Order: sequence, then C-alpha cells, then structure tokens
Amino acid sequence: MTQKFDHSPAFVALTAEGAKLATRLRDAFGAGEVHGRTGRVEGVDVSFDETITHLQSLFREGRAIVGICAAGVLIRGLSPLLADKRAEPPVLAVAENGSAVVPLLGGHHGANDLAKVLSEKLEVSASITTASDNRFGIALDNPPAGWKLGNPGDYKDFIAAVLAGASVKLNGEAEWVKAGNLPISDNGALTLTVTEKAVAGSKTELVLHPATLSLGVGCERNADAQELSTLVHETLKIEGLSPKAVAGVFSIDVKADETAVQALAAELDVPARFFAAAELEEQTPRLKTPSDIVFAEVGCHGVSEGSALTAVGSEGKLLVAKNKSKRATCAIGQSSNVIETSTLGQARGKLFVVGLGPGDQCWRAPEVDRVVRGVTDLVGYHLYLDLLGPLAEGKDRHGYELGEEEMRVRIALNLAAEGRSVALVCSGDPGIYAMAALTFELLDRGERADWNRVDIKVTPGISALQGASARIGAPLGHDFCTISLSDLLTPWEAIEKRLNAAAQGDFVIAFYNPVSRRRTKQLATAVEILLQHRPADTPVMLGRNLGREGESMTVLRLDELTPDQVDMLTVVLVGSSTSRKIEKSDGTCWVYTPRGYEKKAHLYENFDETGEVKQINEETAA
Repeated sequence: MTQKFDHSPAFVALTAEGAKLATRLRDAFGAGEVHGRTGRVEGVDVSFDETITHLQSLFREGRAIVGICAAGVLIRGLSPLLADKRAEPPVLAVAENGSAVVPLLGGHHGANDLAKVLSEKLEVSASITTASDNRFGIALDNPPAGWKLGNPGDYKDFIAAVLAGASVKLNGEAEWVKAGNLPISDNGALTLTVTEKAVAGSKTELVLHPATLSLGVGCERNADAQELSTLVHETLKIEGLSPKAVAGVFSIDVKADETAVQALAAELDVPARFFAAAELEEQTPRLKTPSDIVFAEVGCHGVSEGSALTAVGSEGKLLVAKNKSKRATCAIGQSSNVIETSTLGQARGKLFVVGLGPGDQCWRAPEVDRVVRGVTDLVGYHLYLDLLGPLAEGKDRHGYELGEEEMRVRIALNLAAEGRSVALVCSGDPGIYAMAALTFELLDRGERADWNRVDIKVTPGISALQGASARIGAPLGHDFCTISLSDLLTPWEAIEKRLNAAAQGDFVIAFYNPVSRRRTKQLATAVEILLQHRPADTPVMLGRNLGREGESMTVLRLDELTPDQVDMLTVVLVGSSTSRKIEKSDGTCWVYTPRGYEKKAHLYENFDETGEVKQINEETAA
C-alpha cells in the first residue's frame, strides 16, 4: 500500500525570529502548527525540549516538517531514519530570514509542491533540486490525484534515459503529461502508455493507470475478507484489468461497516464509498442481472452492478457484469474520465472520542493531535474546543454547554452517520466519567441503525487523577479506585454503599465531581465515612485547574477536609492508611503509597558489587 503522509505541516522554529516566520507561514498556508524549542520560543502551538528527538518523532508520524533553520540541523537529525525514499514524508528547510526554501526529502511526496507554495508566500524561488521536475515541470513517479504509476521500479532507468536526451511516445491520453515539457514524439524511443489494462511495462515503457474503473461489490454479512479479495482479483485478471486503475470500492450503505469491503478498499489503496438503496435502484434498467430476491432483501435490484454503474454515471458503462463466489459479488464499471470518488455517495463515517488530558497541550497525547488534524467536525463543550487552539482551525465546530452531554453525543453520531469524520472532544480521559461510555450507551439503545455502521475509536488522555498523582508524587502507587460524588445520574444510596466499601477496603480514592453550588453535603458525608476506617492524619491532595492557568496542589489531613476548600475544577485524592508524606526543603511535600517493597527486601541477604543477588535466604523466601 502507498505510504500515507500527514501534509498538515509542523513549522519547527528554534529561535524567536524563526518562530515569527513560522507563524507567518502557518497563517499564510492556512494549516499546520508552529512548534518551538522550550526556553527559546514562546507562544507556539507545540513546545518541545529536544530538537532531534522531536524532529524524529514528527518524521516517524509521517508529518510534513518545515524547519525554520539550517538544512544541516534537519540532515543530521533525520539521517539515522533514512532507509526508503518511498516512505519519507516531506521535509523542507527554510532560511530564518525567508530568503530560501529548500525541499530536502519527500520531493515527490509533497515537498516540492509545498516548497512552491511557501516560496510564493515569501516571494522567492523554491530551490528544487529534483532533476525531472526542473527539466520537465512534472513528476511521472508522483502523478496527480486519480493516476497511478504501474511500474515504479522501472522509473529510475526510464527518466535517466529521458534526461540523457531520449524522446517519448505518448500512447493514450493524459493532458497533465502534455502540459509538461517532456520531449514528446511520435517516433520516441521510449513509450508512456496510458491504460486501464494490466500492462507490465519495462525500462523503456512506463505505464500510467487513470482511475477510470469503478468496482461495485456486495457480500453476505461477515463474509470472509479473503473471499471477496480473491473474487475481485480473479475478475480483474480474467478481464486483463489493472487494480491500479480502480478508483474506488462501491457498495450499498448498509455494507459500510462490512469488514470485507473495508479491507478490500485498504488493500487496493482506494476509498470505499456507499450509496442508498434508492439511488442504486435508479440503475435497474441498466443492470445485466437484476434480482427480485436482492430487491426484497435490501431495496434495490442489484448491489454490485448498481454500485458500479452509479459510480460511473450516465456517461459510463458496465464493463464487467456481476461475478460471484459463494458469499460475495463484484462488477466493474468504466468511465471515460478519471472518477472523482469524493463526490460519490458517502464514506463510512468515523467518530473519534478523544481526551485532551487535564488541559495543557504538553499533556495531550500525540495520537489526539493526529486524529483531530484529520477530522472534519469537532463536537464538545465550548471550553474543550477552545483548548485545542490552532488544531481546531478549519474544522466545523459544534459547541455546547455543560449539561448537554447527551445532545453532544447524538450530534457527533449523527454527523458521523452522514459520512463525516468527527472528533467528540472530552477533557481528561474520555473513558473516565466522560463521553465514551455515553456513546456506547446510545448505540446499545438501538435507536438508529446507521449509528452502528459508524467506525468508532476511543483515543485516551491523561485523566485528572493521573495528573494530580503525578504532580504530588505517587499516591496511586498501590490499589486505588475512583468515585463520583454527583448524584445527578447515580442514586446517593449507591454512592454511599461504594464509599463504605472503598473505605473498608483501604483503597486510595479519587473523588470526581466532589461538590457543586447546590451540592456540598456529599463530600462532608464521604469524609465522615472515611474517618471511621482510616487515620485522621491520612493525606488528602487537592488538585485544582490541573494543566491550566492557576494550577495548584494542596495537601492536608483527612480531618481538615471541608467542602468549602473544593470546587468542580478540583480532583480530590484521599490516601489509604499506608500513604505517606515526605517533607521537602521548600516547605512542600511529596505523597506516595508504598506497594510493600520494604517487606520484600529482607528476602535478599546480600548482593554483589554489580547489584546482582548473590544469595537468597531460602527459608524466608519459601
């Protein structure tokens, strides 16, 4: 499969002046983020401590990197990762004064195009060194959308011959090729063949496949993915057609979540798009094998043929009628032009339930950033969407107030069911007192069948209890539990039962939703219950505004905890009977809960100078 790259650039600045240019380029380009070195650059979207480590992390993610720095910094930092040029994302060096834009890596994966755009913004000439681009103005190994090179292994020898002076005969129609400066001749020694056929090509013949074929498929529920794949490849082979000429995999909308269909699209490296039954039924007069049985089952007379024909439109034709295996079918349509799949039907909707962590960008998981960059819509509480900063730019925002949780999830599911890619944004971790559980609860109610066809993924975040624990030491070092003190959704009787059980079990406890303006007695009651089972001097930690402006950590005794010390922005950690404080020289303290390693230590009588166990007290160990 073709390597996928994230072309939302990371503009990496190492100095304050570099950050000014990075911000200017990001704003002019209309996408991306400014990444700045901590301690040198302020007010950036993403901060980092180690330059080389950060560059390598971006490179491994497939991010486009625009370094506002010397080219040598990028070369030295990324050279250990270079192995296959087909797997390199775009990497560019831009002079800090804006006088030069140099694509270093991934020239035919977007770096050259990005360099041209940025150089126009800076009103300078891009320093593109790719020979074929400079000489001919096009890159045959990086054709435009809707085209694929059939024999990339022969490209190097082919283009070398062209650069040496050989002319090229164009066999077929490709306007973008004619628009370049290739030495086209009817008597060319080399051939550039444009075809949907499976032509092998050679060092003297490059094959270009336009995406003019539509692959319509159908299958039984939970059909084996290999069966569908085998059927399709055998059909293409019999007809002498290249898989690289397939524009997309098309089917009826009820198959959007079918594993075999999605796996086939991924294998062919093409989109999967889906049509409503009514839309497919319009193709009935053009079907070669209409079926009343299929109509009774799904509401149209043909899934695979109907899908193939709908994709190519009225000007296209059914090139291959329905072919079938035991549990799958396929048909092939042909268009006279490249098929623009993004305008056809809809994709399988995606819903990502993401957690921002406590609030600070540096506590946000890189996977969350990657996911949010790729979605079309953001749904969440207004404040959470604001915390995304530049990541939210260019997205359709659907902001709601506190208390509208179910509405948020419904909107997110509705948008995803329409084929959109949606991020449902939560604070902390989405699976801990957040929207992930409600998402699955609504699915479980079975209100809408199309919700169940949405591809749902939960992306974790750092929870408030993890953040508070890390700030104060390691109070969660042994068994712990979390309890929400809000009785809006859970009866107080159930909460009180859990409080007693946790207190008797001597768990470290994290209290969520400890108080609100109308609800304060619950925390006071919780303290009373805990004092019945653990010492009055048990450490209590109050983490407020974690990861945000005004963050504070307070440590007090259990018998000192009162509701007026806490608000809804506070997470409360109550230690167990074994939790301990360590006083620091500045007057603050660490808190930790030991796991019992001290008890284990007496098993070892002595160690050698390397730290290896030399002798074990066998009797004690037994």
